[in-house]
Amino acid sequence: MSEKLSAILEIAHTHATEVIAPSVDAWNAAKTWPRDASDKAGAAGLMGLYAPEELGGQGLPLAEGIQVYEQLGLGDGAYAFALSMHNICTFAGCGYGTDAFKDTWARDLTSGRKLANFALTEPQSGSDPMQMYTRATINGDGTWTISGKKAWVSLACEADVYFTVVKTSDAPGHKDMAMIAIPADAEGISFGPLYDTPSYNFLPMSEMHLDRVVVSEDNIILPIGQGLQGSLMAIDIARVSIASGCCGLMQAALDTALSYAKNRKMFGGKNLDLDGIQWMLGEVATDLEASKLLYRKAAEALGTPEGPLMAAHAKRFVPDAAVKAANTCTQVLGGMGLLQPYGLDRLSRLAQMLRIVDGTTEISRVVIGRALQKRAATLPDLPVPKGFGETDENPGSIAAE
Repeated sequence: MSEKLSAILEIAHTHATEVIAPSVDAWNAAKTWPRDASDKAGAAGLMGLYAPEELGGQGLPLAEGIQVYEQLGLGDGAYAFALSMHNICTFAGCGYGTDAFKDTWARDLTSGRKLANFALTEPQSGSDPMQMYTRATINGDGTWTISGKKAWVSLACEADVYFTVVKTSDAPGHKDMAMIAIPADAEGISFGPLYDTPSYNFLPMSEMHLDRVVVSEDNIILPIGQGLQGSLMAIDIARVSIASGCCGLMQAALDTALSYAKNRKMFGGKNLDLDGIQWMLGEVATDLEASKLLYRKAAEALGTPEGPLMAAHAKRFVPDAAVKAANTCTQVLGGMGLLQPYGLDRLSRLAQMLRIVDGTTEISRVVIGRALQKRAATLPDLPVPKGFGETDENPGSIAAE
């Protein structure tokens, strides 16, 4: 591990333990995004992880920067998720945006003075971006007029710019898709009622409505024809980032259970002396170690042909392990695990949320299944033992059965 990464991970750990963890219950009660906390994250260098240093970022490769969310997840998984999405947008804007966009936005984004988020999903489409109805019309002066609706937009009413995927024609398919950054103060942009999300009420989510919003061509992040491909790459990064944050969540749940079990007296000893408790928490510990290895390998694969499949493996396995860990650790505390001060109920709900956002675990299974079909097609047919299912037309092949 490089000295720079080690230092940033320590900063993230301190932010999680000193800024997030002591305040997250109050944030949820207030139902307000903690802008002071994200400002502190920006000042600490956590808001431009992948952006180049010349634009105020840290210049970390994805494989290193994604490890930050494991530390932030110790404090809260939804907060880690929001910062991961901001960092993805900042990466896209600083890496692919126009010079004019970078001059206007780059340093404000890498410093966290302004927040960004991603808008792809629509109310009717869910995990199928081909069912997209948001349209951009290119005007004679080069501006784009955009109308449509996006769903599950996080940092709704709070972000300063939304990286939005649009179609530029009514033709089916994705060859006309593009990504454009829409400033939050653009005329015609509005938000629906905030979703009611009890375990992370501080993270505002809602629909975003676009009614003939005019945006400068300077704000084009990915041109026509590259919108879907870029979005899928962003989603892969997000999926691995979620897996990273889940590891922090699992560690927080495990540490809570250990802190309780080492002192809880039962049957003439301590809970942690009981084989049953040790075995339960031992499974959590093993799943945590496996999850760390898996998400880090997936992070290293991002940007390669293996990247989407490895991201799917990480998104399939790690959030499921986090749900199991949170529930197991709650069980170790018994009735006390249901009480708010211990935070395990919040972690259970967060883990379930992280199973769903940026592609459900079932979508990951679809990606993995398709990869298995492709691999199967390259493998030779297995011979059938003599006398099992052979015919004159198809001797000696399992396909004859």
